[in-house]
Amino acid sequence: MADSDKTDEEWRAELGDARYNIVRCGGTEMAFTGEYWDTKTAGTYHCSACDAPLYSSETKYDSGSGWPSFWEALDKSSVKKKRDSSHGMERVEATCAICDSHLGHVFTDGPKPTGMRHCINSASLKLKAS
Repeated sequence: MADSDKTDEEWRAELGDARYNIVRCGGTEMAFTGEYWDTKTAGTYHCSACDAPLYSSETKYDSGSGWPSFWEALDKSSVKKKRDSSHGMERVEATCAICDSHLGHVFTDGPKPTGMRHCINSASLKLKAS
């Protein structure tokens, strides 16, 4: 079954309630609580829902935000960006290009060379160490 064909009930059963709330419903984990916010392990971060490769540890940096932050995606086509006007804010949401799962948000206050900060929920990621 393709990820796009899964029902909400199937996603919830596969991901569990907490991860489902973040990945499929656009929730956010609390800062400094996620598994990867301060991880320094080398490897590739994959989507926790569909296993698509999303980010490299080589572009991960400490933004001080309490969430895993990357200055660019592994491949420009692996992460979709869309307008998010929820919670009374205008932001850019980052989603998995394969399964449309919520990853986090993208901001323009990151480091060189891109100046971007992909602020991503640990619950949306699965690190495969290299």
